[in-house]
Formats: sequence, structure tokens, C-alpha cells
Amino acid sequence: MTAIAPSVVTAVEPTGRDGAQPSAYSDEEVVARVLAGETALFEVLMRRYNQRLYRVARAITHDDHEAEDVMQETYVRAFAALGQFEGRAQWSTWVTRIAVNEALARVRRRGRFVSQEAEEAADEAQSAASTPSDAGRRGGPEASAATREMEAFIERAVEELPDSYRTVFVLREVQELSTAETAACLDISEELVKVRLHRAWLDLRRRLEERIGAATRELFSFGATRCDRVVAAVLARIVR
Repeated sequence: MTAIAPSVVTAVEPTGRDGAQPSAYSDEEVVARVLAGETALFEVLMRRYNQRLYRVARAITHDDHEAEDVMQETYVRAFAALGQFEGRAQWSTWVTRIAVNEALARVRRRGRFVSQEAEEAADEAQSAASTPSDAGRRGGPEASAATREMEAFIERAVEELPDSYRTVFVLREVQELSTAETAACLDISEELVKVRLHRAWLDLRRRLEERIGAATRELFSFGATRCDRVVAAVLARIVR
């Protein structure tokens, strides 16, 4: 997956009519101000949630450019429907739901997304399990190179997860949403979030074990050059 730079609120962003910095406003306060006519402040919400929406859209669409299209369409729709936001859920959840629905609609038009009903039927009997914690990073250039290689492997492995598992994994483990908020964003039960996350981890562990197993078989290998060298040395000593 290709990540965009973390969203930040900078000094060049619009300020409120009261002169306060955008970071001082909650999402709900920004929404209220936009509805009151401070349209430019909508940029604050976009910057706050660009990364989240990109990640969830990218997880569903498998395509960088389409993920950006999803983001744009999401924000346009969210702005148009801002007056319908009633605050029963967090604005972040509300806008993420719009992005999820837009991304799903696009992949369903391509006939590539497995139906939620079929996934739920397969998942309901499964139980959730705990997930491993992130490991710390340390070491010099060699360790950094190994870390980058592992990150690239993990990105490929996540990319290959089934669509519904990948989306849950990205929201829970990459974006670090809670189980409840992930369920609200995807409009599924919390139990189903746990099941899909568990299955995603099982798949990732299997891939990692396969990678480690393949690497292990190459440890302490005795290649052709070394073999030839030893054979030649022995023959030189025994053949007179």
C-alpha cells in the first residue's frame, strides 16, 4: 500500500472568524462554522482525515488513483450533505462511512468485491483472538534495510488479504480505530470486526511463517563455489 504524508494543520490553513487556529476546534465545531458560512474551514476537516480516508479507500479499491478519486467524491458528498450531519456519531465515523460506501460501490461495479452477506455467513461461527503488539525498531543501516524489507513484505501481504479482512485490518491496526468505531464505519457488528481481524492476522502469520521457513532452508548453505573449493583442495592432497 502506498501511504500519503500524515495530515497536519499548518499555519497557511484558514482561521476562524474569531481568529482562533483550526486545531483549537473540534470536528463538530468546524462543521457548525462551515454551516454558518465559514466554508473555507472545510479544509481543516479534509486535512485531518485525508490519511484515514486514503487508507480505507486504498484498502478497498487496490488502486492509488481510484482511492484519491474516492476521497474527492467523499468530501464533495460530505460537504453537500453537511446539513444532514446530526452528531449522533462522530464526524470522523460519518465521513469514513461515506468513503467506505463510495469505494465499495466502485469495486462492486467492477464485480470484484465478495458480498458482505456471504462473508458474514462464513464468519459468524468464528471467535476473535488477540493480536501481537508492534515490535520496536533499533540498529544501524543493516537493521534499517531489514526493517524496510519487512515493511515491504507486510505491505504486499496486507495487499493480498481478502477485501473485507484487509479493510478491517487497515482501520484497526494501521489507522488504530477502536473495534466499535471500525464497526460503525463499516456498518457491521463488533463481533464481525473481531472475527475478520483475527482471520487477517492468521493469514499474515501464515505468510510470515512461509517466508521464515523458506529463509531458514537457505541458512548455512554450502554453495557450488565453496563446494568446488573444498573438492579441489582435497583432490590436491590425495591425488599424487
